[in-house]
Amino acid sequence: MGVIYTVAHTVLVPAVKAYWRPHVEGLENVPLTGGVLIASNHLAFTDSVVIPIMAPRRVVFLAKKDYFEGTGIKGRLIRAWFEAIDMVPVDRDDTKAAIDSLDIALRVLGRGEAFGIYPEGTRSRDGLLYRGRTGVAHLALTAGVPVVPVAVEGTQHIQPPGTKRLRRVKVSVKFGKPIDFTGRFDGVPLGRARREATDEIMAAIQELSGQTPAGRYNEPPATA
Repeated sequence: MGVIYTVAHTVLVPAVKAYWRPHVEGLENVPLTGGVLIASNHLAFTDSVVIPIMAPRRVVFLAKKDYFEGTGIKGRLIRAWFEAIDMVPVDRDDTKAAIDSLDIALRVLGRGEAFGIYPEGTRSRDGLLYRGRTGVAHLALTAGVPVVPVAVEGTQHIQPPGTKRLRRVKVSVKFGKPIDFTGRFDGVPLGRARREATDEIMAAIQELSGQTPAGRYNEPPATA
């Protein structure tokens, strides 16, 4: 483990837990060894901070490369924090970003590590749970790893849009029982297998979160 990671998890993580006092359930459901997908609902950017802090093992998430390119003291601190919690920079404006993201995830899983993913693709702005995209099933079936469904609650209030200060709010993280697809889709057409596996993962997330299903995909807001 790197020095930054060690410092973050011996000093910063306990401080964050003491400040927010998050409610955590199901830590025993996360396998402590071997490749595993941590599939969560997505309410705010801070989900990618809260989940790694609460998880009983290191979880790798992807983050916009812009967060690693800041200048000055603030930029260095942000970069150090993201590196400490194992975030991997990715250029989301690149047309190959989706493929690159899957390749990165497969490498992480192939090393026997945990990889965090948001099947909805982007955060929910209205609190609904959107239809899952099949990338999560592609990873699970290709890598042959279990999927731990996760539900976060309250993270959208930590730093609401348009604010700079972090708020002290009630946050909860629930880790569900792992889903193992080993041998379950033998002989099933790949597209159908991915869709059915994804729907099962999203149903497990919905049961944990209690969110209302949107029944459609979540599309990012149009840019000017």
